[in-house]
Amino acid sequence: MNDANWGEVKDALYMGTAVLGLVVLSALSRSAFFLSEKPWAMPRWMTQGLRYAPMAALAAVILPEVLLQDGNWPTHWMDARFVAAPVAAFWAWWRKDMLGTIIVGMAVYLPLRAFWA
Repeated sequence: MNDANWGEVKDALYMGTAVLGLVVLSALSRSAFFLSEKPWAMPRWMTQGLRYAPMAALAAVILPEVLLQDGNWPTHWMDARFVAAPVAAFWAWWRKDMLGTIIVGMAVYLPLRAFWA
């Protein structure tokens, strides 16, 4: 085996070991709750705080996509996302319907994008 092939094998072994280590670490940390003999009780403050986790995760995904353009602030206000996002948010608040929110948001976004682009 020459040096070039050994470098590729070494890289593959390194990556495989890293992935295997992360799998083991993830499995152990996630199964700790199930492997214990006594039930785990979360404090009340943590239970109350976890109610906001889905909304925070959704905001963390959606807000950068709406507010940033290729990682930068948009240079002008005529961006279809600035109109479609509040319309979709109002629809979600009013109707409590996820599919309807997506449809309404896209129905506003796509024509404005085509018109303003």
